[in-house]
Amino acid sequence: MENLFIASTLTTPEIRFFIKENNFRISGTSRPVDVRGFYYQVIDWLKELADEIISNKIVNFSKENPLRFQVEFLYFNSSSAKLLYDIFSELKRIHEAGIPVRVEWYYDKEDTDMLSAGQDFAILQEMEFVSVAK
Repeated sequence: MENLFIASTLTTPEIRFFIKENNFRISGTSRPVDVRGFYYQVIDWLKELADEIISNKIVNFSKENPLRFQVEFLYFNSSSAKLLYDIFSELKRIHEAGIPVRVEWYYDKEDTDMLSAGQDFAILQEMEFVSVAK
């Protein structure tokens, strides 16, 4: 399976999913004009990754080396939130299959709304997110 890299723009985040390096990162601003067009490719890629991990075709991850998924938004709009939920659903599917997943939610220490957003996603997915103030 190939890595996924999408460069950021003024309205879309950078997507950096590098399997062997255990580097899964979404960062920047998310307010794409076509939110489905942007995120469906990401979700489809994650579904394929989840399938391959669950079927043991990819065995990079363990208790000592969990799948590390970092999220660092400056801003995301409500249209993006639904698709982000779908992304986290794929991570939950991996987690429920017994593969350790560590979601790190980065936020500006003065941006309590962004902190709350990460906490809300964690509650909705019934997964632990590590909140990281910067």
